Amino acid sequence: MANKNHKNRKKFYVTTAIPYVNAKPHIGFALEIVQADVLARWHRQKGDTTFFLTGADQHGSKIVRTAKEQGRKIEDLVRENTLAFKNLTQVLNISNDNFIETGDKKNHWPVAIAIWNRLQESGDIYKGKYRGLYCMGCEAFVAKKDLTQGKCPEHDKEPEVLEEENYFFRLSRYVEKIRGLIEKDELRVVPEERKKEILTLLKKGVGDVSFSRPRESLPWGIPVPHDDSQVIYVWCDALINYLSGDQKGFWPADAHCIGKGILRFHAGIWPAMLLSAGEKLPQTILVHGYITSSGQKMSKSLGNVVDPIELAEKYGASAVRYYLLREIPTTKDGDFSLKKFAERYNADLANGLGNLINRSQNILKNVSSSQPKFFSEVDKYIESFELDQALEFIWQKIRSANKFIDDNRLWEAKDQKKIKELKNLIAQIKFNLEPFLPETEWYYPRI
Repeated sequence: MANKNHKNRKKFYVTTAIPYVNAKPHIGFALEIVQADVLARWHRQKGDTTFFLTGADQHGSKIVRTAKEQGRKIEDLVRENTLAFKNLTQVLNISNDNFIETGDKKNHWPVAIAIWNRLQESGDIYKGKYRGLYCMGCEAFVAKKDLTQGKCPEHDKEPEVLEEENYFFRLSRYVEKIRGLIEKDELRVVPEERKKEILTLLKKGVGDVSFSRPRESLPWGIPVPHDDSQVIYVWCDALINYLSGDQKGFWPADAHCIGKGILRFHAGIWPAMLLSAGEKLPQTILVHGYITSSGQKMSKSLGNVVDPIELAEKYGASAVRYYLLREIPTTKDGDFSLKKFAERYNADLANGLGNLINRSQNILKNVSSSQPKFFSEVDKYIESFELDQALEFIWQKIRSANKFIDDNRLWEAKDQKKIKELKNLIAQIKFNLEPFLPETEWYYPRI
């Protein structure tokens, strides 16, 4: 599991969280996977040995309950929705190197079981009874003090009261250590707002966490080693994907791309598990916000859930990628509406980039350009995970190129020196756009 193959080479390992496959992909996960894809493509262009992992969480109570509600076999539901997430990677032109599935008994299960055994050898797993409030959406027990008017603030639902005999993980043993690592940025949490949030949570004190569920309650998952009556719970199953999906020795991850709703799991439970197992910690946890729909929270009951696959199939991958990366601040909440989508597309892709490409084709025939490289400002913005700002800078260059054509009347093809200058600028723009829009269309019709 340690990094053996890349000791003497600069490497970059980026992951997304693996979403539950109790439902089809939503626009929020599309944002996450596109952000991770930009980082992967940028590092590849810089010559770094890069590995990009995504996948599907195929276990858990939500999947069992959804299958029961729909009157379907669990296997059929999992297979159908997993294929939908794989399809998402294709329609959005995602360059992931692996797609890990937690139902993979060959690659995932052995690693999850091995980590469980190592945590047990460290004395950090014990059996006990627990009675508490359980949120099905979070797949976790929640404290009463963390509820809002008796409901989980993340899922707006009242938790259930559960009393079970489970195995527990001694998270409390590692809380102070993790606090120190985050404070010193040895475990970096981006943005600063999320760093403060997790530090506040850790300072309040975090208890041990349930690490298994009785098989009679959850019949779908990895059996606990030496105790077939229990199933390994999400923390020692889904989180392990970052190790089991890395079959080329890239660990530790350089960037985990996640949503803010699962920050405490990735910056609390996950590093504690790694410390207990003797594994290295990830370098950065990059946290994005939520996407609302025309100012409202997305929900099936409101009928405002955005299907990213349908959107990409109708308008193209570049249009969807561009909106998510430019209109949604990289680490903050953002909004989606078809009106805003059309406005951004028409103003920037059709009238901006599309106009530049189309009007410059004839001007630049038979003109060579110098070797392109990244603008230093784009490098700086991506290094600091400000993808929206990097795109804004590139669009400043696109506007400058269009203005350069007009100011110098280059369609008259008289000033070869300025034509050469334009060619170099466009080559630079195209090179810098590549991680964001890897398949830039030559024509963007207005929508």
